Amino acid sequence: MNGNRKTVLVLLFLVVFLIVFPVVFKKGAEFGGSDDAGSVMVEEIEGSYEPWFTPVVETMLGGELPGELESLLFCIQTGIGVGIIAFFMGRMVERKKWIEKGEDTCGRAALAKGQE
Repeated sequence: MNGNRKTVLVLLFLVVFLIVFPVVFKKGAEFGGSDDAGSVMVEEIEGSYEPWFTPVVETMLGGELPGELESLLFCIQTGIGVGIIAFFMGRMVERKKWIEKGEDTCGRAALAKGQE
């Protein structure tokens, strides 16, 4: 087993450990989001907190989204964002390689000056 493979396996184990550890050792704990914590804190400080608007999807459904669906939508949104960022980063890396090789941005060899 080479060094890179060992490193990947150790990092994967650490990620799984960080996910499982709080759930196993903090049984009964609530892992709420920052949105809920923020509105609760504002209500404690101000006393009469009234949101400015209600979410569009919740208005259409007539209630809150189930937690599983909300998590799914968030994961899809994250995946799309990561895909876009990775695409443009890949384009920048390829552009740098083309420039170093003396090719234009389409991958064709650039013509030398004075030649047609």
